[in-house]
Amino acid sequence: MKKENFMSLILGTIGGILFAVGMCMCLLPEWNAFTPGVVIAAIGAVVLIIMLIARRVMKGKPAIKVTGKTVGAIALGIVGALTLGVGMCMTMVWEGLMIWGIIVGIVGIVLLLCLIPLIKGLK
Repeated sequence: MKKENFMSLILGTIGGILFAVGMCMCLLPEWNAFTPGVVIAAIGAVVLIIMLIARRVMKGKPAIKVTGKTVGAIALGIVGALTLGVGMCMTMVWEGLMIWGIIVGIVGIVLLLCLIPLIKGLK
């Protein structure tokens, strides 16, 4: 295993777990830990961003290359993730919105699937 793959494995696992636990702390009212959840999720997101930058540097690429395509892909990813999240909230949290939540969730999944041809391209 190459160094960058091993480093990505470790940092990705740590960042993903911190982010997921932080989101659970925020979204489960039984835990009563919204503020610490936001902090832990933010730390997880920072670890994931550090992983991305370190991986690019280890491959000899510039840390961050800002282009219109990159900004568009990030915007599409954010909109897709938020749409999927709203659909999940509609089905699991809000009463009487099961069908609409499923529809909104599917739209979010389609938006996220659009990232594949946008980033990889069609051949």
